Amino acid sequence: MKDTFKHKGMRNQLADVVAAKGIKDKKVLAAIRSIPRHLFMDSGFEGHAYQDKPFPIAAGQTISQPYTVAYQTELLQVKDGDKILEIGTGSGYQTAVLLHLRAKVFTIERQLELFKKTNLFFKKMGYRPKKFVFGDGYKGLPEEAPFDGIIVTAGAPEVPQALLSQLKIGGRLVIPVGDEDQIMTLIIRKSEKEFERKELGLFRFVPLLEDKN
Repeated sequence: MKDTFKHKGMRNQLADVVAAKGIKDKKVLAAIRSIPRHLFMDSGFEGHAYQDKPFPIAAGQTISQPYTVAYQTELLQVKDGDKILEIGTGSGYQTAVLLHLRAKVFTIERQLELFKKTNLFFKKMGYRPKKFVFGDGYKGLPEEAPFDGIIVTAGAPEVPQALLSQLKIGGRLVIPVGDEDQIMTLIIRKSEKEFERKELGLFRFVPLLEDKN
């Protein structure tokens, strides 16, 4: 598939839709306008790529709704050079948004089929996260901690303690918490032991699975 003027026009319309729903961060909107979302989906579903809705991808997962991607990214408040940990790489679209914001991205995917597919796609497209790991997102990446921001793209029944411990002081964790529906939750680390928690809107994500071994 190619990226054409038609696709760019559709991206501009999508960014306008996302902005109308309340996204104000100009850098986040610029990422939506720039990144060819249709390339992250199988070619037969190209017509769905610039609609503001989630869509199924491999291994029973989804590519998140663009508004949700923008909403979570805006909450992170990414600055140039920030170290960001992403839990749930999926198609790689959220990763690409973070890279567009010039973050240093460390990303984890636990579905082997998706990990292999997205790893090949990143190489083909020239997307270069600092580290792309096949593993258990519940554990985070302690060897690379601390992080300026952590973003979780699957619904967690509770906030994993390992992720809290890997935040810098002043760092932000954006995570959907709940079983059927999730409450988007922002946690800001204030000190070694103090965390500020804000509960925001209702969303629906695929579940964040923990490796019990």
